[in-house]
Amino acid sequence: MSQLDQTHWDLVIVGGGNAALCAAIEAAEAGMRPLILEAAPKPYRGGNSRHTRNFRCMHHGPLSVLTGTYDEEEYFDDLLRVTKGETDEHLARLAIRTSEDCLPWMEAHGVAFQPSLSGTLSLSRTNAFFLGGGKALVNAYYNTAEDLGVTVAYEAEVIQIHVQDDRFEGVTARIGGEDMRIEGKGLILASGGFQADLDWLARAWGPSAKNFLIRGTPYNRGVPLKQMLDKGADSVGDPTQCHAVAIDGRAAKFDGGIVTRLDCVPFSVVVNRDGDRFYDEGEDVWPKRYAIWGRLVAAQPDQVAYAIIDAKSLELFMPSVYPPEKADTLEGLAKKLGLPGNKLRETVDAFNAACQPGAFHPTELDGLATKGLEPPKTNWARPITEPPFYGYSLRPGVTFTYLGLKVDDTARVSGPHGRFANIWAAGEIMAGSILGQGYLAGFGMTIGTVFGRIAGQEAACHV
Repeated sequence: MSQLDQTHWDLVIVGGGNAALCAAIEAAEAGMRPLILEAAPKPYRGGNSRHTRNFRCMHHGPLSVLTGTYDEEEYFDDLLRVTKGETDEHLARLAIRTSEDCLPWMEAHGVAFQPSLSGTLSLSRTNAFFLGGGKALVNAYYNTAEDLGVTVAYEAEVIQIHVQDDRFEGVTARIGGEDMRIEGKGLILASGGFQADLDWLARAWGPSAKNFLIRGTPYNRGVPLKQMLDKGADSVGDPTQCHAVAIDGRAAKFDGGIVTRLDCVPFSVVVNRDGDRFYDEGEDVWPKRYAIWGRLVAAQPDQVAYAIIDAKSLELFMPSVYPPEKADTLEGLAKKLGLPGNKLRETVDAFNAACQPGAFHPTELDGLATKGLEPPKTNWARPITEPPFYGYSLRPGVTFTYLGLKVDDTARVSGPHGRFANIWAAGEIMAGSILGQGYLAGFGMTIGTVFGRIAGQEAACHV
């Protein structure tokens, strides 16, 4: 489309993923006329939400597909462990408590869930999985939004945000190659982080960032974030902190999504290009530790590592979209991976010698640890002895960055004079308030859903 049929709206929502859609639905149900400006073409709408699988949810007793109980204190303790205390406790607890009400709201607005499948059973109590994945969730919300009369402009890149005296007046958006000014009574920013701007990423991380892969959408370039920071909005979070996971080194530079993630680490020996181990592969259950491995690999020479397993571990994890390299000997596998064969053999032999007898339980902490090895492997430490041997190359895969806009518990953006009068933020663009570092599986969707709904409600009330 080259232009919209009108240029004045109740609410302008920048972004087209989960947080934006939750905000638009809430606002429309309150009687507003929201406009969604989605930078991506229609087939790629939804930002990183289309790559997600699940939603982390507090609950007391079974809820929908969730089993058992996952209460506020356990949830918050899980968050504290991965963030090492780098979180706004008030906002974090708000997200956690509100998540219990969100799941039935999601179902009422078209999202379907399914029980945990093989390879994800450890999450059956904490995370509700979307039937059809994130793409199905995104499509369900777009269908609901359409039914509510929400207008969506695709390939609509916001290039300027107009603010006067702490009050939003309008945006300039490039739609169909034409620049047009769009005005609104309120603005909701749900446009993600800046990870797809590789120059910005390199300014934060240094030249090593050029070797990172961006597993998320290529349309999150951080333009609205930079615009707001330039206008005095308070920032939160560290530009070098991000959701970065270890993904298959053969993945595409952008938009590889969740299928490129490698979940084999807990059952592996992970070495760098020199054949040396560098971290405890069995530190905790994978959903609580998978997001630290992107940063760990980023710190290795050439930002690359290799996960080595044997035949008895091949079926214990969700497979990647790419098959592993395979050989009958460790030396043969090393040759295929470009590793020094003698060194890999030495590292694996030392690991095998440090493994102790005990019961192996792949879906829970089993305490099966090495002895006298540095770094140790504290769970799932079984000798790698059964051919054939398999190997995956690992690179850092950045999903979203944590530098963002500071908000209060109404999702209002903080600025030089307290709060902007009519600007709210939700999703990844404000997630750094809660995620100072680290990540919990499914928690990004929790933040986006909770604060997207709050932003939509608050903005509608203001208007």
